[in-house]
Amino acid sequence: MSGSWALPLRHERITSWDNPIAKGAQQLAQVCQYLQHRPIALFDSEYGCAPLVKATAAIAADKIMRIRSNRCLWSAPLSYSGRRRPKIHENQFKLNDTKSWWEPEQTLESIEPKLGRIKLRKWDHLHFRGSPQHPMTLILVERLDATGQLKTQPLWLAWVGLEMPPLTEIWQLYLRRFTIEHWYGLAKQTLHWTVAKLSSPEQCQRWSDLMPLVTWQLWLGQDLVRETRLPCQKSLSEVTPARVAQSMLPLLIRIGSPAVAPKRRGNSDGWPQGRPRTQRCRYPVVKKGKGQFQKSPKFVS
Repeated sequence: MSGSWALPLRHERITSWDNPIAKGAQQLAQVCQYLQHRPIALFDSEYGCAPLVKATAAIAADKIMRIRSNRCLWSAPLSYSGRRRPKIHENQFKLNDTKSWWEPEQTLESIEPKLGRIKLRKWDHLHFRGSPQHPMTLILVERLDATGQLKTQPLWLAWVGLEMPPLTEIWQLYLRRFTIEHWYGLAKQTLHWTVAKLSSPEQCQRWSDLMPLVTWQLWLGQDLVRETRLPCQKSLSEVTPARVAQSMLPLLIRIGSPAVAPKRRGNSDGWPQGRPRTQRCRYPVVKKGKGQFQKSPKFVS
C-alpha cells in the first residue's frame, strides 16, 4: 500500500505463554498457504535474530530483517583442513565496530529525490551465532549530506532467501515496513485499541479482532466520505486512515446502525433487586523478562 495505508490480514493477541517470534512465524506460515508467489516478509529489529531465522527456515518466503546496531555476525568458515573439529564460525563482524569490518562485496551510491544521497554496502555469507546453517546477506544503508557525513543513524538490513533483488531496490522494499507502524499508531490513537479495560482474554481478542475490520471499513469508505478537517488541518491530496475516520460520521448517520439505542442520561437506575451479584474473575499478572539482545548494550551475537 502507498502512503500510510496498511490493510492487516491477521491481528492476534500474544498469549502469556507465547512470544512474538513464535507468533510471527506461525502467522507467516498461515499466510503463505494462500499465496501463489513466494512473498517477501519484512521484520523490524525485534525479529532480527537467530530464533526467527530458524523458526521460518522451512517457510517458502524470503525475509528482510532490520538488525540492531549492537549485534555481531560471523562469516562462513574456510575450507576444512582435515585436522581437529571443523569450524562453525570464522571472523566476527561487529556492526558498531568499524575495525572488525572487511571490504564489502558491493558498494553503491545514489541520489534519491526525497532522501538525498544514499550509500549502500553489502556483505555476503554472514550468519548469526545461533543459526550458522542459514547464511544471510548484510546490507548497510547510510544517508549522507553534501560533505559525506551521516545525516541519520545507519540502517542495517539482512536478507535471507533465494534470489535477492538488486541492491538499489531491496532497501526501498523495507521502507514499506513503516506503514505497519502507522497502522499501529492508528489503532492505538484513533481506534482506541489500548483504551478499553477488559476482563478476560476472550474479550481482549474480540476487541483486537475489530481493529482490522474497522481498518478495512475505512479503506472501503475513503471514496464515499467528504473530507472533514479541523481549522488547523491542511487539505490532503491522499487522505490518510485517521482523516477518513474523522470524516466518517455523516456516512454512518446515513447508513444507520443495528445497535441498541444508548441509555438515557442522568443517574443510573441501580442494580435490580433480587439479581445475584458475581465477583469479577481475577487473573494473575504475568511479567515477561527481556530477551538476550535487550540485556546487552554492547555486542550480541
